[in-house]
Amino acid sequence: MKKLIYTLTFCSCLFVSAQSAGVFLGDGDNNGKSFSIGSDESVTTVLKIANDYSAKDSEALLTNYTEKFSTQSLNWAKWLGSMETITMKPYMIIPVKMEGSENTMVLAWSTEDRNFTDGSKENLNLMEIFTVDKENKVTGFAQWSNRLKESNFGLNYGGKFIGDGTSEYSGRPLVFSNRGEVEAIEKLVADYNNKDAAACSEAFAVGAEFLDSEGTKMILNEDLWVSLFNSFKEQSWEVYSIVPLKIQNTDTESGVTVFSRERRVLADGTVWEKELVEWFYFNKDGKISRATQYARSLPKE
Repeated sequence: MKKLIYTLTFCSCLFVSAQSAGVFLGDGDNNGKSFSIGSDESVTTVLKIANDYSAKDSEALLTNYTEKFSTQSLNWAKWLGSMETITMKPYMIIPVKMEGSENTMVLAWSTEDRNFTDGSKENLNLMEIFTVDKENKVTGFAQWSNRLKESNFGLNYGGKFIGDGTSEYSGRPLVFSNRGEVEAIEKLVADYNNKDAAACSEAFAVGAEFLDSEGTKMILNEDLWVSLFNSFKEQSWEVYSIVPLKIQNTDTESGVTVFSRERRVLADGTVWEKELVEWFYFNKDGKISRATQYARSLPKE
């Protein structure tokens, strides 16, 4: 009998201890609070959202949200109307409640396939948190996404570096770089248009080489900038796009492709106006170490 009582007591303790777990480590009054399993009703709400969303039924979808949250959410009719088909398929749903809260946080993992009316496709793996109140209406939402390689756009890698085929990096994809290259190019353009030789030279590493569209090589130091600006009566450089890229899983050096239009009026009145594609190579110190220019005449009217 004692053994039976001990066994039941032990199992009861395990059951009670399993009712709450985890901890909230954020700031505020909830710091240190634990979580317990939420209701199946909240899970049903999220499953209904997935069904209404996949059916592109914006009116039914809104019935799952509180009135306040509905006014803050997307224009569902417009969003769903941009799709030929859209499919949300949850594969794991876990409802949890924070100690002392009436709301349930429903953690949902799903795949989502979006086929847009313009023909493009987006394939996502999603982790989402639906905050569901005691009436089983959604009051809040957060989403984290990982685009699958089948997606037509939105990946954080793509393309291919080839080089001469002998580099250890040949065949690797490219990724965006974000070390201030865009801001550096924008500042260079502004300084160039302001004929500020000192500021222009600051963007470049010592000994930086520039190969222009005619095949002429120049070392971009302050004296050269002064000489160039003195030879112009006026100049304007208008940038259309700036694309900073680097080879995946390499050091911080990057290459920036700039598409632009430039107009120069020389001292003798000669006008030089071209559309340009230029590559600026940024070194580990964030300075431009070299640049290459390609030019074409303006399109004929």
